[in-house]
Amino acid sequence: MTVFQAIVLGIVQGLTEFLPISSSGHLVLVPALFGWEIPADQVFVFDVLVQLGTLAAVFVYFRSDLAAIVRGLLSALRDPSRRESPEVRLAGLLLLATVPAGLAGLVLKDAVEAAFDSERAVAYFLLVTAGLLVLAERSGRFRKDVEALTVSDALVIGCFQILSLFPGVSRSGSTIAGGLVRGLDRASAARFSFLMAVPVMLAAGALSALELKEVADLSGFLPALIAGMVSAAVIGYLAIGWLIRFLRRGSLYGFAVYVTALAAAVLILV
Repeated sequence: MTVFQAIVLGIVQGLTEFLPISSSGHLVLVPALFGWEIPADQVFVFDVLVQLGTLAAVFVYFRSDLAAIVRGLLSALRDPSRRESPEVRLAGLLLLATVPAGLAGLVLKDAVEAAFDSERAVAYFLLVTAGLLVLAERSGRFRKDVEALTVSDALVIGCFQILSLFPGVSRSGSTIAGGLVRGLDRASAARFSFLMAVPVMLAAGALSALELKEVADLSGFLPALIAGMVSAAVIGYLAIGWLIRFLRRGSLYGFAVYVTALAAAVLILV
């Protein structure tokens, strides 16, 4: 993988991680579109570790939320009466929402990795993303904010996230859809979805870092990996802000149309 390829893929990751159009799907399709022959031992590791760039974007954009959560947790450790604070409660819901996909990932790891090798499989999963977005718009009530979330809401959103293990199913799209189905307004659904990314991406990044030792010519791969992470962080930060502003008045139908058209193009051309 060259530095140029990594920067392009980092930009793609930064845009598509937060827009509900599937980052994993685009990271499979873009190299295929340009005919890039990227070593197999680099592809999966890059696709996971570049998410640490978008994780950095989440940390910067939601620094106030995350700092409040950390302060709330530290306060609860010192004073048990603070365990019912909104910040501690939100932290618990975020962790709970990551459990279903975390357990499913252990079971489905081989199937997920195999799906990354098939552009047609990505196309079919893009259609799943489109279906989730349409379902969310048609069934959502858009009344609740994050503070009104319940334990069952968090578990349902977490179950929606299981689908995003497969390339082509958007993580943000599936979890935003889950939030809308449970009655969250669009901006709140996006906020909870992006905060959910913190434990998910940290865990995925840690597991993938262990696989770095399997990459041939690791020293030659690191500059490209770093370049991809930096570009993903910058573009991801901009994408978060844009999407949250857009969702205050816009709908998800346009994204559903886009992923449907992309899936159709892949199925026709591949």
